[in-house]
Amino acid sequence: MSNNTLIRVENLTKHFPITRGIVIQRQVGAVQAVDKISFTIREGETLGLVGESGCGKTTTGRTILQLYRPTSGKVYFHDIDLTELKGESLRHARRDMQMVFQDPFASLNPRMTVGNIIAEPLEVHSIGNSRERRERVQELLERVGMSPYYINRYPHEFSGGQRQRIGVARSIALQPEFLVLDEPISALDISIQAQVVNLLESLQDSLGLTYLFIAHDLSMVRHISDRTAVMYLGKVVELGTRDELYSHPLHPYTQALLSAVPIPDPIKERKRQRIILEGSVPSPVNPPSGCRFHPRCSKVVDICKQEEPEWREVAPDHWVACHIV
Repeated sequence: MSNNTLIRVENLTKHFPITRGIVIQRQVGAVQAVDKISFTIREGETLGLVGESGCGKTTTGRTILQLYRPTSGKVYFHDIDLTELKGESLRHARRDMQMVFQDPFASLNPRMTVGNIIAEPLEVHSIGNSRERRERVQELLERVGMSPYYINRYPHEFSGGQRQRIGVARSIALQPEFLVLDEPISALDISIQAQVVNLLESLQDSLGLTYLFIAHDLSMVRHISDRTAVMYLGKVVELGTRDELYSHPLHPYTQALLSAVPIPDPIKERKRQRIILEGSVPSPVNPPSGCRFHPRCSKVVDICKQEEPEWREVAPDHWVACHIV
C-alpha cells in the first residue's frame, strides 16, 4: 500500500429533494443522505465503510463515482476534481473508476449473454475490434475463476456467486485503478462469500487496485480492510486503521457496533458486556441538532445537543467526530 492519496473527499454532501404537487412541483424538504463528509483513500489500500442500513454508505460510493452528482463538496481523483467534469471528460475519467453492485441478480441484464455483458465497457469506450474484445472477455472470465466457454450463456444459468464473479470481470475490463464494492457479498451464501473475498484480494494484489469496500459485516471488513470508516445518519463519525479502530474504538456508536460482533472464544463472549442502543435511528429528513447520535448516546452531555462535533485527528491516522473524546 502506498502513502500517495488516490481519492480525496472534501465536505461531500448529497441531499435528495422531496417534492409535492402534480402539475407544479415544489420542494418541501430533503433527505440528507450524505452530509459534509471528508476522508482520503490511498493508492492500493482497501478502505472499509460500515454502518447501519440507510446511513448513506451506498450513496457515498455512488456520489464519489459521480453516478449521483453531489449537492456540494469536492471529490478529487489524482488531484482531478470529478465534480467539475462533464460529458466526454467525465466519461473518459470513468474508465479508471468502476463499481461492483450489491445484487448479482439485478445488476446483470438478463437479455444479454455473459460475453456481451463483460464486453459492454469495451464497446462503450471503443476499445479493440470484435475479435480482440472476445479474447479479452475470455481472458477476464479465466481471471475471475470461470470457464471461457461460458461466453455465450445468459445470467439465469449461473448461481449468485458466479454472477458476482461476472460483475467483477465486467468492472475490471477497462483496467481501472479504483473500485467501489457495494456490499458485494451480502447477497451470497457464507461459503461463497469467502471465495469472492479471496478473488477480490487476489485481483487487488495482481492488478494494483484500490477499493472502497462498503459492508455491514464488521468481521469481514476487519479481514479485508486496511482502514475502516464508520458512518451514522449521513456522517462519518470515526476512521482509523483496522487494528486501531477494532481494539480502541473511541466514538460511542463505534463501541456499540463492535460490541455486537461475535467473538469465537466462548469464555470471552460470556464475559464481555454488550452495548444496547435505545430508540431507533432518526429520520434523515429531519436529523437531530448537534451530534446526530446524541438521542441514542449513553454518554451525552449538553454540548452534544447544541453543537456539531468537529472532525479531528486525535491520534496518528485516527479521526473521530465526538465532543467527549
